[in-house]
Amino acid sequence: MSAVNPVAADSRVVLAEDGVLLREGLIGVLGRFGFRVVDAVGDAEDLMVSVGVHRPDLVITDIKMPPGFRDEGLRAAVRLRQERPGLPVVVLSQYVQEEYASDLIGTGDGVGYLLKDRVADIAEFVAALRTVLAGGTVVDPEVVRRLLHRPRDPIAGLSPREREVLGLIAEGRSNSAIASALFVSETAVGKHVGNILAKLGLPPTDDTNRRVMAVLAWLRFTPREDAG
Repeated sequence: MSAVNPVAADSRVVLAEDGVLLREGLIGVLGRFGFRVVDAVGDAEDLMVSVGVHRPDLVITDIKMPPGFRDEGLRAAVRLRQERPGLPVVVLSQYVQEEYASDLIGTGDGVGYLLKDRVADIAEFVAALRTVLAGGTVVDPEVVRRLLHRPRDPIAGLSPREREVLGLIAEGRSNSAIASALFVSETAVGKHVGNILAKLGLPPTDDTNRRVMAVLAWLRFTPREDAG
């Protein structure tokens, strides 16, 4: 039997995992290494309640849990970190959920995002838990790779007025039509368009229609209202 690490000794854990076999397996592993599971639940709602009742030293949660089996556990983890800053939280996943992974990591130190493949290496898994308990951050290398290589949203750097102008460009309106719609001068619209093209990294060229390229960026990074 492995020696109990002082960082883990008697650390109180709330575990959220809907799979019974994995949940029981994790309880066994945690117990072997000095963690004390004070509650084990099967959905995100019960996780929120349990943390309020037990005030654990560490939360370990699966990402996909009832009722939707989408990202309930990860969203609960982000909420817990917002409501209880500094609460050590580790999320486990079979895939990378990039949006909420960034939100979780952005809550500060004392978080972990691990793919379930890593749990198979018990020593590595336990070491990650101890790091998070001690206030460190552990992120699976695959998660880091995906976050570093995801497309950056060029629209995010535009002002609200520039977004409005770009939206009208996407509707095929000319500068004069945009000026009329926004009750501003055509000169002002021209300045907004110039700023938009510069911020989107579309320098003047002879063979590229920059307005078309700007519209493509708008369509790519702006959610459609009818998307389901």
